[in-house]
Amino acid sequence: MADTIITVQGEYELHQPAERGTVRLTISYEGEQRDEVLALATQRHASLVSELRDIHNPQSGPVTWWASDQLRVWGERPWNQSGEQLPIVFHAQVGLDAKFSDLAALSDWVGVVSLLDGVSIAGVVWALTEARKQTLVQEARRRAVENAVAKATVYATSLGLRSVKPLALSDPGMLGDGSSPGQPPQPLFARAASTDLGGGGTLALKPEDITIAVQVHARFAAS
Repeated sequence: MADTIITVQGEYELHQPAERGTVRLTISYEGEQRDEVLALATQRHASLVSELRDIHNPQSGPVTWWASDQLRVWGERPWNQSGEQLPIVFHAQVGLDAKFSDLAALSDWVGVVSLLDGVSIAGVVWALTEARKQTLVQEARRRAVENAVAKATVYATSLGLRSVKPLALSDPGMLGDGSSPGQPPQPLFARAASTDLGGGGTLALKPEDITIAVQVHARFAAS
C-alpha cells in the first residue's frame, strides 16, 4: 500500500515585553520671518541634542543611540478661503531619534520634552535586543516544527495510520509544489504603543508585548 502524503503548516508565537524604545520627535516652527523660525528651531535642536549627549551611553544607557536629521527651511504662500494668496510663511523643521534601554527613563523624558514649544512626538518604536530576538526566533522555529509534527500525526491517526516520516520542511511557500504560500511569515512584529496620562500628569508609555511569530511548511509520508 502506497504511503499517504500529508502536508501541513506548523506555527508558533512567543510574546515578550519590549526591552528597547526608540522615540521619534520633530522640532518645527513657522512664521513670517525666515531668520526667526530658523533661530528658534536651531536653539531647540541644540538644547535637546545637549540633553541626549548627557544621558547617552551605548552600554549602560539610558540612551544607547541617537541621531538627528538635517535642518530643513522652506517658504510657501498659502491661500485663504477667498482664493487670495497670502504673504509667505517660512517653516523650519528637524527630526530627532533616540533609543532608550531604560523604558521608565524614556517615559519621563518624553513627558518633559513633549511639553516644550515647537516639539511634537511622532511615536515610539518598541523592540527587543538583537540577542534576545535571535534567541526567541530560534525557540519559535523549533516549536513551529513540533507543531507541524503534531498536526501531521493527528491527521495520520485520524486515517488509521501509525507511522509518520518527514519528507520536507521549509519556510512558507518553498516546498516547490506551486502551492500558495498563504500568510507571509512574520518573524518579528511590534505592535503600536498605547499612551495615557499617569499619576501627577506624567506621560506614561505602555508598550504591548513584542510578538515573535514563525510559520513552517512540512510534508510527511504516513503509512
